[in-house]
Formats: sequence, C-alpha cells, structure tokens
Amino acid sequence: MDAIRINLDDYILSGGGANGESYNHRTDSDVMMKLYNPGKIQQPLDEMLMARKVFAQGIPSPEPGEFVTDGVRYVIRFRRFHGIKFSYRATADEPEKVAYFAGRFAKMCLDLHQIHVDTTQFENVKDRYYRLLAENPFFTSAQKDAITRFIADAPESDTAIHGDLQYSNAIFVDDKDYFIDLGDFCYGYHLFDVGMVYLCCCVSDEAFIQEVFHMPKSLSTKFWQCFAPVYFGTDRPLKEIEEEVMPYAGLKTLIVERDTKCPMPEMRACLKGII
Repeated sequence: MDAIRINLDDYILSGGGANGESYNHRTDSDVMMKLYNPGKIQQPLDEMLMARKVFAQGIPSPEPGEFVTDGVRYVIRFRRFHGIKFSYRATADEPEKVAYFAGRFAKMCLDLHQIHVDTTQFENVKDRYYRLLAENPFFTSAQKDAITRFIADAPESDTAIHGDLQYSNAIFVDDKDYFIDLGDFCYGYHLFDVGMVYLCCCVSDEAFIQEVFHMPKSLSTKFWQCFAPVYFGTDRPLKEIEEEVMPYAGLKTLIVERDTKCPMPEMRACLKGII
C-alpha cells in the first residue's frame, strides 16, 4: 500500500511513546495521527489494516483513516476524539474514584468479550501463543509441553480479544468508551485478555507501574480489586478469581521475553501451577 505524503509542519506534537509520537492537525481539529519511529514500515501498515478490520467489526475504537508518511516515518491518521481521558490517567489523577474508573473499564471489557467476530479475519489467540512458545528459547522442552497442554485445554471461543488489555489502552470520551492500540486483536477465551489486566495491576513491579501508569502499585492493586467483582461477579472470592487468572497472566511472559530477549522470573512465577 502506498503512503500519502504529508507535511509535518501541518501538525502539532501531542505526545510520545516507545514506538513513536502522536500529532494533532493544526487546522482540522478532527484529525490526529500516530507517527512511528524511523525504519518501521510494516508495523504501522499492519496496525492500520488491523484497525480497519476491528472497526468494521463494530468494536468501539477510533475510526482509522489513511496510511501516510512525512518521507522518513510512517503513520496512521485517525478521526480525533476531543476531551479524552485515559483509564489509567483518570485513576492516577483522581485516586479516590478508583472504584468508578475500574468498574467502567471492567464493563468495557465485559462488552468486548461478548462480541462474536468473523474468525476468518483474525488470528485465534491459541495459535498466537503456540507460535510465541515455539519461538521462545528460554523454556525447557518439558516446560513447553506443559504450557502447550494448558493452552490446548483452555475453552474455545469466537469472541473478541484485545490482545494487549492494559488499562492504558482504554479511553473515556464523555460518557462513551473506546479501546485503542488494537494491533494484537484476535479472538478466543476471555481470560487470555484478562490476564494482562492482572499482570499490569498486580504482578508488575513498583518502578514499572510508576513509569508507565504514573501511579503507585498500591493504587494499581486497588484498581484490580475493584475491577474483579464487576467483571467476574460479587459472589466469587478474589483469591479464587486470581488463582484462575494468574496462569493466563503468566503466558504474557512469552511476549515480554520475546521483546526483552531474556527470562523474566517474576512473571514466570505466575506459571507455577503449570510448569
């Protein structure tokens, strides 16, 4: 797909992250874009195509526009929302309202995980983890066999999976809620998704949570404690919920070890009931 050439002078920098920067159009307030770091072409193209497919499935998400470039970097343009508040930022700014924000996020997740998708358009989450497991050089053959059995035994489903369900990937716009960063979208059993919520809130260390989510770990843990009864129901003890979710959080080790290229023992601890 050919990218449309743009003049970066027409845009104003609005934010940045590990993969690139965000810009708003100077004169058209309804246009924003996500500009990837130099050298990344396939990733933004894949994300744009995925964003279009996800939007077409009716998933509440920003409407994707064109694939563009400033001549060096590549970018996706989106219809811009006004007055957005990230779920995590809202919590960090108003910690006394953590129960409200966690509950709102939980309801978003419940709605997402009830959406049946066209399985010819997306990857099965199990296949994704089988691939990640096969590529991982840090687990032994016996450990891989045990993890493979766990993945295979998980229930089948044709419902939506965000794929990177951090509470930084949800935005509130007045009374409407949207998911962002849907490049890992797939389908399957909902706990593959909820494991990431638990990982970010309770397993990640204090320094990571402070740097990425701008809150103390005590607040992120409280977020999870408020999220769980809304998502799973108030009739289940939190300990029981966490025991069920923990191994799915541990599977995220495969993603982190792929990216860091080293073993992550604190995350592997979540897999203790499997390996």
